[in-house]
Amino acid sequence: MGGRTPRSNLADKVMAHLGADIRGGRLAPGARLPTEQALTSRLGVSRTVVREAVAALRADGLVVTRRGSGAYVSANPTLPFRIPTRDLDKLDDVLDVMELRLAVEVEAAALAAQKASRRQIADIRAAWRAIDQALRRGEGAVPQDFAFHRTIAVATGNRQFPRFLEFLGSHVIPRQSVRLSTDTPAERRAYLERIQHEHGRIVSGISAQDPAEARRAMREHLTRSLQRYRNLAGGKTDG
Repeated sequence: MGGRTPRSNLADKVMAHLGADIRGGRLAPGARLPTEQALTSRLGVSRTVVREAVAALRADGLVVTRRGSGAYVSANPTLPFRIPTRDLDKLDDVLDVMELRLAVEVEAAALAAQKASRRQIADIRAAWRAIDQALRRGEGAVPQDFAFHRTIAVATGNRQFPRFLEFLGSHVIPRQSVRLSTDTPAERRAYLERIQHEHGRIVSGISAQDPAEARRAMREHLTRSLQRYRNLAGGKTDG
C-alpha cells in the first residue's frame, strides 16, 4: 500500500514473524538473523520468499546485511507502521481502518475549514464535482472519492494528513474492498447518491469556514459508512 513495491503474502508473513522476534527481544539489536536455510525450514517457505522479506526489512531500516556474513538486526530498530494489503480482504480489518480514518479525518475537516485558502476550497469543490461526473457515467467513483478526501487533507496545511491518506491508499474506500453481492443496482445507486449528499455537507462546512459544522459533517459521513459495514459484518441489512 501507499506506493510500496508489492510483496507476496508469504513474504509479508516472514516479515511479521521476524518483526515479532525483534519486537519481543528474541532478536536483539546487532543479533544475526537465522540463516535462509533455517527460516525456510521453520516457516515452510522458499529461499526466494525469505530473501524478499529480508530485503524489505533492510529497506525499512530494521536489518543490515554484511557481505559474506549474513543479515543482522539494526543497532536501533524501529518497526514501521504498516497495514498489509491482504488485511483489506477481511471485513473486520476494513472496519479497523475505517475507525482509524474516522479518528483522523474528522479533525482534518475542521482544520481545513479553519485554514483552507480560496484556491484549496475551489479544489475541494472540483473534487466533489468529479464524483458527480463519475456517478453520471455509471461508475463507482472510488478514485474520485479518495481524491476528494485527500484534497481536504491537503487543505489542512499540515502535510502529514495527506501523507497519511496516501499511505492508506484508495483501498480504504470500503466499497472497493468489500463487494456487496446483495445490493441491487438501484440500491447501489441510492447509496452512492446518499454518500455524495454527505460530501456536499462537508464541502458546505469547509466553504463557510465553519470548523464545527465541517467536523460534524465528516463525522456523520464516516460514521454512517462505518455503521453500514458493521451491519454487514453482523449479518444485518443496510438501513
